[in-house]
Amino acid sequence: MELIPAIDIRDGRCVRLLRGDFDRETRYDFDPVELAVRYRDAGARWLHVVDLDGAKRGQPQNLPLVERMHDASGLKIQLGGGLRTRADVERALSIAERAVIGSLAVTEPTTVGAWLDELGGERLTLALDVRLGADGTPTVATHGWTQGSAVTLADAVERYLAHGLRHVLCTDIDRDGALSGPNLGLYADCVRLWPGVAFVASGGVRDARDLAALAHVGVAGAVSGKALLEGTLTPEEMKPFLPAA
Repeated sequence: MELIPAIDIRDGRCVRLLRGDFDRETRYDFDPVELAVRYRDAGARWLHVVDLDGAKRGQPQNLPLVERMHDASGLKIQLGGGLRTRADVERALSIAERAVIGSLAVTEPTTVGAWLDELGGERLTLALDVRLGADGTPTVATHGWTQGSAVTLADAVERYLAHGLRHVLCTDIDRDGALSGPNLGLYADCVRLWPGVAFVASGGVRDARDLAALAHVGVAGAVSGKALLEGTLTPEEMKPFLPAA
């Protein structure tokens, strides 16, 4: 299992939101470019970047900054935030190795299916952000997690298998930015039900024990932002999960 450091950008700065709430923001005194280089030096191979301004405005806002991060670090970048048109996806892919599609995967399945057909499963990651219902069924939220839907995680994954779906970033919203531990049961179900899809877990990672538990479950990767920024996951603990360490 591979650890993928996350950098969320807002107003050109590195931030983290609690459960995706723009009013519950923590700012960090790290330059995004310098932070990307630091993660490269620690042994990371990939970087997960979220353009929060883009997510809020519906169109990428920080592509020049992301390009500087990419050029300075040499890391492969998985980029999301405001990618709602084919043109914006192509702009993102001119910088990043993968584009992350979120809400549209629920609201515009025909469009996103066509993008997968045309661009291939290695160029797109579907971000399926879920909340668990009273019966434990994960349903996918949209629009920056502000809107629920009737689409279950199973519905979303199954509809894209025929289009060559390969990569899914699955976030348990209630654990995101909370340092409360990942939802191991959720990811175990994903790996069991869809072994041909590479699932990356997001939300709740605190320390090396959480990474080891996720590796045992069998996910392909784990995204972590806050634990790295706040030092609860140390560079030494990261090494077993970083390919170039």
